[in-house]
Amino acid sequence: MGKVIANASMSLDGFIAFEDDDIGDLFEWYDNGDVEIVNEGELPPFHVTRQSADYWNSWVGSLGVLVVGRELFDVTDGWHGRHPIGTPIVVLTHEPPRDWSYPGSEDFTFVTEGIAAAIATAKEIAGDRDVGLAAGTIAGQALDAGLVDEVAIDLVPVVMGSGKRYFGDAGPARLGDPTAIVQGRRVLHLRYPVERG
Repeated sequence: MGKVIANASMSLDGFIAFEDDDIGDLFEWYDNGDVEIVNEGELPPFHVTRQSADYWNSWVGSLGVLVVGRELFDVTDGWHGRHPIGTPIVVLTHEPPRDWSYPGSEDFTFVTEGIAAAIATAKEIAGDRDVGLAAGTIAGQALDAGLVDEVAIDLVPVVMGSGKRYFGDAGPARLGDPTAIVQGRRVLHLRYPVERG
């Protein structure tokens, strides 16, 4: 059985976006190297350092599914039916969209019964692979429910001052010592296990 891993790029003061969903400089590291990473779907390739590319490929290669909230789904318009990392997507929502349809949209599963049901559905889809969990409110809900095994952070050297926090209003929680520390250019990739009482 794979792990449930929350993941996002985060500012030094703990934010994953401003309140208006603008990410500021958080994704600058996606285009500051020589190694090309090809996206699936409509987004163009990005270019990172060798260290970031190795970390990214290991992360994406472990995933069987990604769980996102309805807000991220709406902001991206569901990536027009194909997420850039090419995995199936579970969307936690109060109400599935009625008129959303793109080629590839069959890879999207909408769950309305809460975070535990979304994670259970994702685990079923992922099989032995890992479940990725987008940071923000749903990651906070999963953390509070004891459903997160690891936290992955792409720590970016910017201070945003305000915005949407990595875990929303969740907590408290205790993490173990980092299991990965990878220095990229303008990013530090970190992985922490979640300690359970």
